[in-house]
Amino acid sequence: MPNLFSYGTLQKEQVQIETFGRILQGQKDILKGYKLKMLEIKDPEVLRKSKEKYHPILEFSGNPEDEVEGVLFEVTDEEILQADKYEVDDYKRVESVFKSGKSGFIYVGK
Repeated sequence: MPNLFSYGTLQKEQVQIETFGRILQGQKDILKGYKLKMLEIKDPEVLRKSKEKYHPILEFSGNPEDEVEGVLFEVTDEEILQADKYEVDDYKRVESVFKSGKSGFIYVGK
């Protein structure tokens, strides 16, 4: 099963239920070499689900001192595609390795 790293609204149970039809299981982890910035969301469906106008977005810094805390969720291949639909076009999915040594998908700015 693939892993999906959430550092924002995908950690909300209501967003998980509406996006995946279930509450996800995961463990806290840390992504090094990235910083967070905020992105204004304009997609009405994402706004409805998250109830937040601004969402965090990962920006690569390359500095190993920069860390982003989040949760590494176990998901199915189908759920990865559902997450792709939830994330607006300003995000792209890439694979990364976390402080735990596990690998998984993250959403970064395009």
